[in-house]
Amino acid sequence: MESRSFQLGQLGALGAALEREHREIDRGIEAFQAARQKGAEDPEAVAALQAALRSLRRHIYLEEEFLFPAMEGELAVPIRVMVREHGEIWQAVERLEGELRKRADPAGACKELLARLDRHNAKEEPIFYTRADLLLDAGQIAQLKEFLESGQMPAGWTCEALRR
Repeated sequence: MESRSFQLGQLGALGAALEREHREIDRGIEAFQAARQKGAEDPEAVAALQAALRSLRRHIYLEEEFLFPAMEGELAVPIRVMVREHGEIWQAVERLEGELRKRADPAGACKELLARLDRHNAKEEPIFYTRADLLLDAGQIAQLKEFLESGQMPAGWTCEALRR
């Protein structure tokens, strides 16, 4: 999940790449849930969950630092909603990680996170991702492409809603 393949030649390539990240993140969380439902401590499932949570934070970073600023003029109000929801998602991730550290049952925290992601993504994908290739200029697209392929979130970074 850490490295991405991105092809600019496709119609809507940027939006498709961002949506693909959503699906990869969901799959990592769902794989962990499925393993837990079988009752087994599966190190691979825990690793998939941890990778999904790192990818989710990185994805929020990408949106808040690259995508949203480039769309601010046209989509200022929806951006504020997404930023607020990012804060809620970030806190849900922290709760889930806390459950894992305590070796408590994380089922409720996983369910909460997936529900938040589902509601958030259902708004974000049609509003932002469908416009990404149209609203960003070539330089912004190149910067996002580079980050999608190899960028890392800076250590200690937190989402905007939790910095206020």
